[in-house]
Amino acid sequence: MATLIEVEHLTKHYGSKRGILDVSFNVEEGEVFGFLGPNGAGKTTTIRVLMALLRADGGSARIAGLDVWRQSVEIKRLTGYLPGELALDPKLTGGQILEYFGHLRGGVDQGYLKQLIARLDVDPSRKFRQYSSGNKRKIGIIQAFMHRPRLLILDEPTSGLDPLNQQEFERMVKEVREDGRTVFLSSHILTEVEQTCSRVAIIREGQLARVGSVSELKDIKRHNITIVFAEPVRGEAFKGIAGVEEVETLADGRTLRLAVQGQADAVIKAAAQHAVVSVTSHEPSLEDIFMRYYEGDGQAVKEASHVAQ
Repeated sequence: MATLIEVEHLTKHYGSKRGILDVSFNVEEGEVFGFLGPNGAGKTTTIRVLMALLRADGGSARIAGLDVWRQSVEIKRLTGYLPGELALDPKLTGGQILEYFGHLRGGVDQGYLKQLIARLDVDPSRKFRQYSSGNKRKIGIIQAFMHRPRLLILDEPTSGLDPLNQQEFERMVKEVREDGRTVFLSSHILTEVEQTCSRVAIIREGQLARVGSVSELKDIKRHNITIVFAEPVRGEAFKGIAGVEEVETLADGRTLRLAVQGQADAVIKAAAQHAVVSVTSHEPSLEDIFMRYYEGDGQAVKEASHVAQ
């Protein structure tokens, strides 16, 4: 696949406040790329630089081979953008706002626009100030999608949406991907990223901690394995096995709980030397991984930064 977004050593300072530092990643054409981190981590700053709403202090960023600052007008023609906070005329109706954006785009498919309005169940006749936060978000999503852009850049897209509309949004993203178009979305909602994205970047305090596929990221988190043996087994026998970081022997003497980094093959082979009653393994979720980076485990972040791409 061709690279659509190229970010190299991107840096933005806010005086004494943290911005982003030396951020580098690529987004391939046709993928859904998740930008994961809590509020204040640097997600919105990165997106605003990509949309030429902020000028970087260092590094570079290109979209479709175009410089995001010098060629921002051309980039906006091929991009659908949803900001983290919408600032739209409160006196206009939702329909008038969408009509205005449609004219800016040189016209949009009215049939497709009506489908989006129906799918997200929003009343376009109400004034924007009368909308709930969720319905305001829907208007923002519709204006980003309605011209079928080559690239969608979405900042916290499902913030304020109810579960049904979150599911509808996920279906819309899936359709974009199946159409060969690209989505770059930021989020702190872990299930959203896990269900919609093919690759994920985790940003921590303005710096990338890790970039990789969801499955690759899961491999870096410890698996929690519980083994029940027919007879008591000494836990010390497992402590020297590659990848085993913790071993706990339960009171019955027959049950071991192990924290295993990476593959569990060596552990299973060692357990097979004894009579095993049962083996259970808790696979890491994206939330497990995310919390590892933010629970104060500085060493984990330091190690991960060496493999961030």
